[in-house]
Amino acid sequence: MSKRLQDKVAIITGGGQGIGAATAIRFAEEGAKVVICSRRMEPLTLVAEQIAAMGGECLPLSVDISKEEAVKTLVADTIGKFGRIDIIVNNAVAMVPGMIASHSTRAWLQNFQVSLDGAMFLMRESYPQLKENHGAVVNISSVCGLAGSVGTAGYSAAKAAMIALTRNASIEWAPKVRCNVVVPGAFLTPALESVNPDEASQKATGKTIPLKRIGNPRECANAILFLASDEASYITGAVLPVDGGRMAELNTGAAAWGD
Repeated sequence: MSKRLQDKVAIITGGGQGIGAATAIRFAEEGAKVVICSRRMEPLTLVAEQIAAMGGECLPLSVDISKEEAVKTLVADTIGKFGRIDIIVNNAVAMVPGMIASHSTRAWLQNFQVSLDGAMFLMRESYPQLKENHGAVVNISSVCGLAGSVGTAGYSAAKAAMIALTRNASIEWAPKVRCNVVVPGAFLTPALESVNPDEASQKATGKTIPLKRIGNPRECANAILFLASDEASYITGAVLPVDGGRMAELNTGAAAWGD
């Protein structure tokens, strides 16, 4: 049986941990050659070692994707190593919290520089390769891009803009390139663990989700894999929540309804 991404080349930003790392491993399991990047090299090296141990190919690169020239170099290095680009996954994120009335301009802009600007830079620089190879873009938004939450205005705005960027690209780049966006909810990543550090708080968060648990990053990676693969060949411009049902729920307060 052929693997779903056999001989494809994928760039995954924020690939050193969490959803990005899980996606890199899933792609490699399905036959892709993977380029992973983030600012810190150490976690990237660990993921690359896991992939190598599986018999896969992975190029880890320290890249600040908020810088245009760094993204151009990332694309050039990928083509230099593997000869092509078929898939990009814009997963890198910088979340700087702040209340709107007291949000500094610097902190506000930081929310956009990696999450949104970096995604646009990589999409733009990869486009010639993606067009030539009938490639796929999978952008990673957040449930915060669909619903408001206290203290995350900058992050939420950037993630909402990621959805708009993806929809525009899906129209501009059809029929050569498919562009879709995954909207993750709560997953057991280092970011979530930083605000839910103990089992009790993680269980409390899980109880707010219809499926009654926090997700495993591999579950989100499976959705990303599907959209990147030819199994999703007639899907573009889609917004796919992977959130345990969180965005499907309307909280009716104290109303008591039967099962």
